[in-house]
Amino acid sequence: MSKQSNHFISGAEAEIEDLGGGLKRQLLGYNHELMMVKVWFAKGAEGYVHKHRHSQVTYVEEGEFQFNVGGEIKVMKPGDSCLIPPFVEHGAVCPNGGILIDTFSPPREDFLED
Repeated sequence: MSKQSNHFISGAEAEIEDLGGGLKRQLLGYNHELMMVKVWFAKGAEGYVHKHRHSQVTYVEEGEFQFNVGGEIKVMKPGDSCLIPPFVEHGAVCPNGGILIDTFSPPREDFLED
């Protein structure tokens, strides 16, 4: 894993990765302790239920999401956020499209692999 991203990142210039299934991801900054990622969801896109070793905080920037954290489902709207502890299953469905800002500690090494 690279030690860290540049200190300043232009959202207009940083690569946006198409993940398929109506999801796109853009790395907004990271070092060995922390990572921030912007995720676009197309209408009806789903972040499938999964788990990982990282602590995660997610902020809803745009749209409405049906979030599942540890089997508890909540509707989240712009300005809402949730904490996802390590190894807790979670996922989200976005009925009409939206944007999430995810933070991870430690960073998601799998997002940096080619």
